[in-house]
Amino acid sequence: QVQLVESGGGLVQAGGSLRLSCAASGRAFSTYAMGWFRQAPGKAREIVAAISRSGGSTYYADSVKGRFTISRDNAKNTVYLQMNSLKPEDTAVYYCTARREFLSLATRGGDYWGQGTQVTVSS
Repeated sequence: QVQLVESGGGLVQAGGSLRLSCAASGRAFSTYAMGWFRQAPGKAREIVAAISRSGGSTYYADSVKGRFTISRDNAKNTVYLQMNSLKPEDTAVYYCTARREFLSLATRGGDYWGQGTQVTVSS
């Protein structure tokens, strides 16, 4: 029911910033909690951030707290990930995901996934 398309990835230097966007198609975007996961080569996919359907609750992985901010604009059917103070260890493919329930998304992952966007942070 939900199609997700990420954009905004690219190559940046350490300390730089990048904003990822995830555009969702579907009539029920506002009923879904949204999140971002990432996967680096040779590593498991891991939660980065999640946001409830209203935006009232957020979750961040310890590794990105204070540097990344997740937000959403339900009028635009879009969720964002603002990434500041980027580090080489942030290099990964970033995936947008959607799930009805916020806590389940944050702890277990989403039901719908985008194709991913590559983020590369150089030293």
